[in-house]
Amino acid sequence: MHVADPVNILLVDDQPAKLLTYEAMLDQLGANLIKASSGREALEQLLKQEITLVLMDVSMPDLDGFELAEIIREHPRFRKTAIIFVSAVHLTDMDRLKGYASGAVDYVAVPVQAELLRAKVSVFTELRRKTIEAERLARELERRVSERTAELEASTERLRELAEELRAADRRKDEFLALLAHELRNPLAPVLNAVAIMRARALADTELVWCRDIIERQAFQLTRLVDDLLDVSRISRGKVRLRFEPVELSAVLHGAVETSQPIVDAQRHDLRISQPMQPVVVNGDAARLVQVVANLINNAAKFQEAGGKIDVTVVAENGAAHITVSDRGFGIDEALLPRVFEPFTQGNPALDRTQGGLGIGLYLVRNIVDLHGGSVVAVSEGPGRGATFAVDLPLMQQQSRAGSEVPVTRAAPAAARRVLVVDDNPDGGESLVALLALNGYDAELAGDGPAALEMAAKNPPDIILLDIGLPGMDGYEVCRLLREQGHEDAAIIALTGYGQHDRGRLDIHGFDNYIVKPCPLPELLRILDSATRGPRARHQS
Repeated sequence: MHVADPVNILLVDDQPAKLLTYEAMLDQLGANLIKASSGREALEQLLKQEITLVLMDVSMPDLDGFELAEIIREHPRFRKTAIIFVSAVHLTDMDRLKGYASGAVDYVAVPVQAELLRAKVSVFTELRRKTIEAERLARELERRVSERTAELEASTERLRELAEELRAADRRKDEFLALLAHELRNPLAPVLNAVAIMRARALADTELVWCRDIIERQAFQLTRLVDDLLDVSRISRGKVRLRFEPVELSAVLHGAVETSQPIVDAQRHDLRISQPMQPVVVNGDAARLVQVVANLINNAAKFQEAGGKIDVTVVAENGAAHITVSDRGFGIDEALLPRVFEPFTQGNPALDRTQGGLGIGLYLVRNIVDLHGGSVVAVSEGPGRGATFAVDLPLMQQQSRAGSEVPVTRAAPAAARRVLVVDDNPDGGESLVALLALNGYDAELAGDGPAALEMAAKNPPDIILLDIGLPGMDGYEVCRLLREQGHEDAAIIALTGYGQHDRGRLDIHGFDNYIVKPCPLPELLRILDSATRGPRARHQS
């Protein structure tokens, strides 16, 4: 606790005996008593130190009390100094008024009563002590506020720096994921092209067929992992854009089963689909809804023993479409159920590592369903009792036919269309040319931008598959120059290893469409078969 310094009391009288008397009377107050024998000496003491109260005799030679009081009051430094007059002569009311007018706060008559003098003086000394303490506390508070403000400003600045560091780290993460996806997709594309070529030719050796199927399954699995990682990044940044249209859930189930069939077949599961005869239509993004159901089927396929059962059911009632995916597998622990849709959530680590996966599939399911205005829940009676995932989506008010149709068998092109593949990756470009040739296209390869411009000028193509990430002259520049060269009738389709592109930038540079590598053969052929003339395609997009 802070102990206040003693206050200073100035005793002024030209008679030493009176000064000693006042000193004796006030000694017990604990104040610092300073004596002066004249008005001038009193002024010297006032200028030397801080005086709380002046106890002075009125009748003094040279400067009397009234004159001294007026001088004290006129000085700005002493305006708060209390003055008490002591007099044995000037005791009339007029004298008192004169004393108050000159600046006194009280008047004491002689003979002085010790108790009365101590009481009067103690009022002013205690008031001064409290004033000093209040000022000290105010200064202390101001100091603390200043220090705390400085700390808060430093903390705020540090938080700003940390926020900027986090944003920079997030940007670097996104850039890394995009680069990682590009670098992984580039080698995956020729691998899957080679597998498609092998499928187009009969293989007598069963071990070679087995090897081919392993390569295909694992390449598709790696592609899905890359896509899921990128989707997590996009969702966390709010960058997922949905293309809403009427979608028949029968088409969604068909696409999901087609996507999940390799893992289901590899585990020898019995996959059963139940859906109503009448179309069930929702307003949604067909590709994303396929991703939702495929992830749920993949999850069911991974987390049960080989030879298990997976039931996928669609029911329309009470204005909602209900999709359930059930299995009889390992089940979900009760403690894990509330967190099952959180990113990177794993159950039994050893089991999860055996089955593969990053723990992000269900996180994507929940977020995609949320973006469609729906809900998803997980139910399990515990380990070994299987699990059921139920997705609810709002039905469309009018059951119009969906824009997405179940794929049908592809007919061969009536006439071979010329395709120019522009890719600096020899494996990717050559395998794609070979694959297109097997499917009835007249395809050739250009390894860079200048070669593509030269070949297109000599033999104008119908379709140009143009890699974006070409060295030197990139795909955007090549596309612009191709359009300026007069290839307005060619359909120019961007090939990219990056998961997402600015469609506006693609349109500005003259692209009609884009394909993310590696592209499944059925999807690639569908895009090529539907590719139309450049100007018309761009105006329709």
